[in-house]
Amino acid sequence: MSEKLTFALAGNPNSGKTTMFNALTGARQHVGNYPGVTVAKKEGLLRSGDRDVRVVDLPGTYSLTPYSQEELAARNFLINEKPHAVIDVLDANTLERSLYLAVQFLELGAPLILALNMMDEVRRRRMTIDTAKLSALMGVPVVETIARDGEGKEALIREAVAYAEANRGKTTPLCISYGRDIDAALDEMEPLVKNSGLMAALVPARWVALKFLEGDPDIVAMSQRDKALAAALSSIADRVAAHVRRTENTHPESIIADHRYGYIAALLREGVVRKDTTVESIRLSDRVDKVVTNAFLGPIIMLAVLYGMFQLTFAIGEIPMGWLETFFGWLGGVAEASIPEGLFQSLIVSGIIDGVGGVLGFVPLILVMFLCLAFLEDLGYMARLAYILDRVFKLFGLHGSSVMPFIISGGIPGGCAVPGVMAARTLRSPPERLATILTAPFMSCGAKVPVFILLIAAFFPDTAGNAMFVLTLGAWAMALLVARLLRGTVIQGAATPFLMELPPYRIPTLRGVLIHTWERGWQYIKKAGTIILAISILLWAAMTFPGLPEERAGEFEEQRAAIEAEMETASQAGAAEDALAAFEDRLAEVDNFEAEAALRNSLAGRVGTALEGLTSLAGYDWRTNIALVGGFAAKEVIVSTLGTAYSLGEVDPEETDSLSARLAADPAFNAWTAISLLVFTMLYAPCFVTVVAIAKESSWKWAAFSMVFNTALAFGAATLVYQVGTRL
Repeated sequence: MSEKLTFALAGNPNSGKTTMFNALTGARQHVGNYPGVTVAKKEGLLRSGDRDVRVVDLPGTYSLTPYSQEELAARNFLINEKPHAVIDVLDANTLERSLYLAVQFLELGAPLILALNMMDEVRRRRMTIDTAKLSALMGVPVVETIARDGEGKEALIREAVAYAEANRGKTTPLCISYGRDIDAALDEMEPLVKNSGLMAALVPARWVALKFLEGDPDIVAMSQRDKALAAALSSIADRVAAHVRRTENTHPESIIADHRYGYIAALLREGVVRKDTTVESIRLSDRVDKVVTNAFLGPIIMLAVLYGMFQLTFAIGEIPMGWLETFFGWLGGVAEASIPEGLFQSLIVSGIIDGVGGVLGFVPLILVMFLCLAFLEDLGYMARLAYILDRVFKLFGLHGSSVMPFIISGGIPGGCAVPGVMAARTLRSPPERLATILTAPFMSCGAKVPVFILLIAAFFPDTAGNAMFVLTLGAWAMALLVARLLRGTVIQGAATPFLMELPPYRIPTLRGVLIHTWERGWQYIKKAGTIILAISILLWAAMTFPGLPEERAGEFEEQRAAIEAEMETASQAGAAEDALAAFEDRLAEVDNFEAEAALRNSLAGRVGTALEGLTSLAGYDWRTNIALVGGFAAKEVIVSTLGTAYSLGEVDPEETDSLSARLAADPAFNAWTAISLLVFTMLYAPCFVTVVAIAKESSWKWAAFSMVFNTALAFGAATLVYQVGTRL
């Protein structure tokens, strides 16, 4: 005998739910109370084919947060009883509002069927609802019904039975992005909930974390059984609440609700609902979006916004950047004059000031860029950007939801690939998620930006904004092309429908924008003062030891002694000042040769020299090789390593030129070398932390693939650019 199925009938008050319950079960009903509460519990039986079905009419509710006994009873039934299907009866006339509860069911992981009720009124209002499209977009069955005359009830039960038998209660919970602040908190809370086992067998850990952020009293009380867990979750929730109150003057639950409605608005925007616009008013935000997300105007506006941002960044940030470069040059000179010559002086001047100072010198430009980003994010434009790019992404085998991981990774320069890779969790299709994880690191993350700025400032100072714009578009193009390649070969699989939440437009507050800018800027500065400082010291040591053998050092000493003897003789003979200055130049030349020989003989120098035979095809010398090897740890290290390498090779105490000026003056560098290096930095292996993130989100096999494949691709592209460019 077949197992009896249990269906929960849910919905907003006045959606026609009880009418539908009566139509489905007729006289076969009985009434009791839900355990622990006085709310009435109505149950009825029906038969569909060879199946007996028990239907439980849940109390009408607008959300799954238990502010009333009715809501608590409805939610507890879904969580504890695990019905085979949840039939959500919606008033199709108010679809946007009604879907809010449906979205919460999907987040809970409930096996959902939508009953679009009151369809007669919808037709009378000259509205049409594309139920097939709604079903495809939401991934659940959708049935049109008119409960009061029983239309659609048989089809509804047939769909529910088929869906329950096909899924056996197993569904993938919906995962919506709630913006940077909430998403980061959820990522932090989810593993804590998982490890504690709180409601582990009943609901997804992310749902528990989400409810905690919403201040759900039931979930908060339940977490108190584990004091350490409750303290950790409260700490994160309090921090996020304080942050969004300070920056956006709102609460986490408001942001969560906004994004749910944004998700629904995007869904309906896909042509699910068509109205006679002569009788329906159009909201102002819809009017704005008609232009901003227009298929033709949207991309043009997007490119104009990006172009304007880069022009503004270099126009405003270049002057204070020059001040900082001058300051670090002066600081190096002071340290050189104050500290006795030797290893300690070399560590302070070459290892720390020239290494870390090179990275910190770009802080003004970075801050201006972050300021623009914070404004666009707070305005709500970033979500529109994702919506616009969705059409393009589909052509390359990616999902519309891949846009946000790309943007977070540095699609608009300044992001970070680590949260970008983690943001790919919102993709339900494994092939699309993997393709996104592997291509997101091509974006211009905040760590690559100083390298780009360094080279652009050295070789393309008059067209800096244009160069940055081209680089950004180039990163997007390469990521999409590689995604197309991967999806057509090693990561095959069908495409899935796309929904992108569009939060309402908000006028950014000056305080909020400044706080967001400072938060990102401070992370950059902190990284330069910790990780980059540590790596700079290690690389300084690798570029200093073991030093020159005594025999080679003796040769340089003999050359110096010979020149000094000649100089002494000339001086006694009354030689002119010009002649004596020539001896000084020869001495400085010997010092430079010795410094370069010592750097080449160091551990890092030997590695760089060993690679020179191969990398010279792309135009790189041994010093660039050292920097690129260091970049595997973090991309900013490329700048700090070049700063140290050029500092160790330069012994003129009066030399205070910026690193950009030194690169521009180096005969080993030219414009095509710079372009080749820009391409290589854009494409080669992700930094170590990103590789770990890729391994966690996929596997170590794919993490290793990203390192090898990306580096091979980068070298091939850089070599092609250099070889073709230098022959033009």
